[in-house]
Amino acid sequence: MAGIAEKFTSLLARPSDETAPPDGAPWYLKYGVRVLGIVAAFFAMLFGLWNCLSIIFFSVGCLVSGVLQIFAGFIVMAVEAPFCCMFLEHAQVIARKADERPMWNRAALYCIIAIPPVIFCPGLGSIFGCGLIFATGVVYGMMSIGKKGTREDMAAVASPTGTGMQPGMEGMQGMPGQPMQTTDQHVTLMEDPDSFIGGDA
Repeated sequence: MAGIAEKFTSLLARPSDETAPPDGAPWYLKYGVRVLGIVAAFFAMLFGLWNCLSIIFFSVGCLVSGVLQIFAGFIVMAVEAPFCCMFLEHAQVIARKADERPMWNRAALYCIIAIPPVIFCPGLGSIFGCGLIFATGVVYGMMSIGKKGTREDMAAVASPTGTGMQPGMEGMQGMPGQPMQTTDQHVTLMEDPDSFIGGDA
C-alpha cells in the first residue's frame, strides 16, 4: 500500500515543489486541490464533449460552450497534471510557468475560464463541469489568503486604540477628550452613536 501512495505522490509532485518556499499550506490541502483540479478537468472535457454533440439539435450556443469547456479542461489538466499531457512538449512549460506565479493568479484564471461555458449553455453538464473548475479556483484562492492568525494576534489587532470620551474606565490612560490607550487586552470601548447627534451644532 505504501508503494502505491509513493507512486501517486511522485506523479503529483513537481520539480518546483522542492525549491518553492513553504507557504504554510498543509500537504493534504496541496495534493487535495491538485486532485480536485484533475477530476474537474476530466469532467469538464467529458461534459464539454457532450455539449458539442448538441449540434445535432442545431444548438450553436451549446457547441460553443462545449468547445470552451474542453479548452478550459485542457488548461486545468496541463497545469495540474502535466504528466497526463506528456505527448505535448509545451505542457511542461505551461505547468512550470504556472508554478512560478502566485497562487491567486491560478485561482483567478480557473474562476474566469469556468464562467463563459455556463453563460453560453446553462445546462447541467456545463454547470457541473465548470463548477468543479470554479471550486478548484476557490480553493486556490483560499490557499493564497493563508493561515488564520493566532488568538493572541487577533486580540492584539482588535484591541481598541480609538478616541473614547469616557473617563474613569479601568485600564485606560489619558485625559477625557484625548485618545486613550489601553493596557488591558480584554477592555472593549463602545461609543454611543447618539451622543454625536445634536452636539456642538
